[in-house]
Amino acid sequence: MSDAPAHVPDLAPGMLRRLASMLYESILMFAIGFLATWLFQFAAGTLRIEGWRMHVLQLFLLTVFALYFLWCWLRGGQTLAMKTWRIRLVSKRGHGRLAPGAALLRFVCALVLVPTTIGIFWAMVDRDRQFLHDRLAGSLLVPVS
Repeated sequence: MSDAPAHVPDLAPGMLRRLASMLYESILMFAIGFLATWLFQFAAGTLRIEGWRMHVLQLFLLTVFALYFLWCWLRGGQTLAMKTWRIRLVSKRGHGRLAPGAALLRFVCALVLVPTTIGIFWAMVDRDRQFLHDRLAGSLLVPVS
């Protein structure tokens, strides 16, 4: 495959489609987080999680979310929400699969940028209409036909 062109605005899925995918993803994350918290409470033997156990639960949830995203992105470039909205995550170089390091960097950057909406506003002025976490990780969202 050839290198991606420097300027690819025609490849970016529409903003409304990407935001709808993010909304769907947040609903899925709520369900996954709910199930993971229930499993954690069952394993801890108590419904009351406080003190140091709360920090362990938070770390457990972060790990579960990271595993979900990394597994989906590295396996096929799509989470369930991305499949539904026909969006694929690819490497900016050659449009192939994302490298594990780039996927982890995208997850960490998105973890910080998405809740602040900085990355979303960035896409409105970005020459390729990509989110800031994609720009930083060297990834690219492309539509799937």
